[in-house]
Amino acid sequence: MATISSANEGDVRIQHSAEYRRRRFLNWFPLGLTYATFYMGRYNINVVAKTLQETFGIDNTQFGVILTAGFWVYAISVMFNGPLADKLGGKKAILFGSLGAAIMNMIIGLVLFSGWLTQSDSLGPLGPLATSVINGINSISGRALLSADKAQALFVLAILYAANSYFQSFGALSVVKINAPWFHIRERGIFGGIFGIMISSGYLLAFSVGGVILSYLPWYYVFIVPSIILMIMFTIDFFVVKETPQDAGFKDFNTGDASSGDNIPINWNYLFKQILSNPIIITLAAAEFCTGFVRQGLLAYFSRFLEQVHHVIPKSPTAVWAGLGITIGGICGGLLCGFLSDRVFQSRRPPVAFIFYMAQIVALLILGWVSMPAMAAAMVGFSCMWIFGVHGMLSGTASADFGGKKAAATVTGLLDGVQYVASGFTGFGLGLIIDKYGWGVWIYSIIPFSIIGGILMLTIWNAKPKNAGGH
Repeated sequence: MATISSANEGDVRIQHSAEYRRRRFLNWFPLGLTYATFYMGRYNINVVAKTLQETFGIDNTQFGVILTAGFWVYAISVMFNGPLADKLGGKKAILFGSLGAAIMNMIIGLVLFSGWLTQSDSLGPLGPLATSVINGINSISGRALLSADKAQALFVLAILYAANSYFQSFGALSVVKINAPWFHIRERGIFGGIFGIMISSGYLLAFSVGGVILSYLPWYYVFIVPSIILMIMFTIDFFVVKETPQDAGFKDFNTGDASSGDNIPINWNYLFKQILSNPIIITLAAAEFCTGFVRQGLLAYFSRFLEQVHHVIPKSPTAVWAGLGITIGGICGGLLCGFLSDRVFQSRRPPVAFIFYMAQIVALLILGWVSMPAMAAAMVGFSCMWIFGVHGMLSGTASADFGGKKAAATVTGLLDGVQYVASGFTGFGLGLIIDKYGWGVWIYSIIPFSIIGGILMLTIWNAKPKNAGGH
């Protein structure tokens, strides 16, 4: 089924049968659509950010409370759910996550439809507690106190978004877990590009399609429509996706990653030891923390930046093209990153990641400097090219390389988790900075993390999984 030819260590070619490649496509394509739909059901909160703020009378910092609640619940959940997915299998994990995310999006949509949150006594005896929690946060951050009904609404939205984020946390780690046994290490740069396409398609669904929904339907449908699509993808995955090549009628093969030749049974001790004893994985996790701050620091605020600084109306062609640019840039970045890694750097991930971190700095500086609205919108997508490329490479490819197919979900969970810990600071912390100092400091608050990420990649420049050639 799979043959490996090599003239030298840097020129390895993996050859699969046409039948295998077709079946592998039937595996990762619906998974990719599912993961993209996860994004549609998570970043829809950003699509309706302005409407939420106007409806409930909250500013950037207070809206950031909702984002931070989701980011940090996601971060904690994905770290614990990674080992769980490694033990139970990626298919069960993606089914559980898609079903739960569908239910939560439907609940959020119906709650907003009902108007229940605009009632001052909506939480009954829990109302005073919710008001105290939210206004306690406002006091610490120096924000104005909210009335009881607004504080309770903010509290409920934060809880619901956090619950949605728990189920969302099964997405990336399940996709990587399922695909690890289907791709040899020499093909995983290609998979990193595919993973980047999945992410970029998700943003297209969230921002562009979400914008269309917002234009023609009441705003709460931005949550209801993704819920319906998630249920459709749940059904497709149940019948189509296979955990391993063997489950689809093919022979499993040596993928050449860190678990190759490893016959130790999968248990909690194995999974945690595989991570905590590997300095390369810890370094990758630190880099993904930086990626998380840069990625969400841009995505959570670019639409409001374009609107408030460049006067770009959210539903205008310029705004739509900015959302589309995220998709195009992410796809180009993912494919370029994968190609360079596999074909130029012999499947080493850190050199490509370093290049992309440096390119982030240049792109973000230009975004902050330009004065033309159309140019600023274009630079959002150009910045995402370098941000998404490195994210797909580290979370989607390096995690499978160094975790191996046995611990791929655990390592993905760690990398994705620390990324969302950083993302949490962009919700509340970066929102506070923008409210206090203005948009002029926004870009300069993000760039230092690109610099640190690049430096971290220099420290592991030649890293490869031990079973694939040592590091």
